[in-house]
Amino acid sequence: MQAVELDFLRLSYRPDLHLLVLRWTRPVTSDEHRAGYHAALELARAEQAGGWLIDLRTRGLASPADFAWVLTEFREQLAELPAPRRLAYLVAPYHAATITARLIEQEAGLPEHVRAAAAVRIFTEEQVAQRWLHMPA
Repeated sequence: MQAVELDFLRLSYRPDLHLLVLRWTRPVTSDEHRAGYHAALELARAEQAGGWLIDLRTRGLASPADFAWVLTEFREQLAELPAPRRLAYLVAPYHAATITARLIEQEAGLPEHVRAAAAVRIFTEEQVAQRWLHMPA
């Protein structure tokens, strides 16, 4: 298992599951948020990993602007990874409604080529998220 440990993020690639795992360990600044996603993309490119499990339970939600950045600018860069490209956000149950509403609002205004770069779903249970990440394309 290849891993990268930052002050605010534990990043690992699980070859047995062909899955990139991001486990945020504390609330982060906007710069740290972006740095964490860029570090994840670098590892995903090296491992050709299109499935990402993003655990926000310890960190909490990003600001609306930082989440919008992931769903737009950053997401387009995922198109170079092998399909299926999926981002599974694992959140605490009390954050699920908020992040789901933000996702629906953002997705409605995005061009198809951006949405097609990666599917994004919200989960409160890790097993359910992993099953979705491993569904056939």
